[in-house]
Amino acid sequence: MPQLPPRLTLVLGGARSGKSVHAEGLIEACPAPWLYLATAQAWDDEMRARIALHRERRSGDWITRDVPIDLPEAVASASGPVLVDCLTLWLTNLILSEAAVDAATDALIAACAAAPGPVVLVGSEVGLGIVPENALARRFRDAAGRLHQRLAARADRVVFMVAGLPMFVKPQPGATP
Repeated sequence: MPQLPPRLTLVLGGARSGKSVHAEGLIEACPAPWLYLATAQAWDDEMRARIALHRERRSGDWITRDVPIDLPEAVASASGPVLVDCLTLWLTNLILSEAAVDAATDALIAACAAAPGPVVLVGSEVGLGIVPENALARRFRDAAGRLHQRLAARADRVVFMVAGLPMFVKPQPGATP
C-alpha cells in the first residue's frame, strides 16, 4: 500500500514537469473519495482541451469542484483528502479580479491548517526564467514567488518536479518527516 501523504504537501515545477500526475498519486494513497479543486478557467478552446485531459485521466473516485477564486472556502469545507491544481492559476484569477492576494493567501493557509485530511497543493514555478518585460507579468511572477514561499514554510513536504521526477526539497532526503 502506498504511503499516505503528510498533512500539507506543496508540489512545484515547470510546465509539463509531471506536477499534477505526481500530486494525484499522492492523494490516491488515501481512501477515496478524493476532492480535486480546479482553479483553471476555460477562456478558450485550448484551455478547454487542457481541462478535459486532466479530467479524463482521473477515475470516478474523484470529485471535481471548479473554484477559480473561492479556494480557501473550498478547502475549509472539505471532508477528506484534497488536491488543489493549481495555485498559480488561482493567483492569476485573484490578480485579474483585483482581489486582495495577501488576505486570500492568509485564508488559504488557515484553511489548509484546519483541513481534516491531507492537502496537496500544485503550483507552477515561474521564477526560473527571465525577468518579464511588462509590469503585470513581473507583479504576477513576484506574487507567485511570495505565495509559494509562504506555503512552503508551512508545508510538511515540498516536492520540485523535473522531467516527471520528484526532487524532495522539504524535508531533505533521509530526514525524518
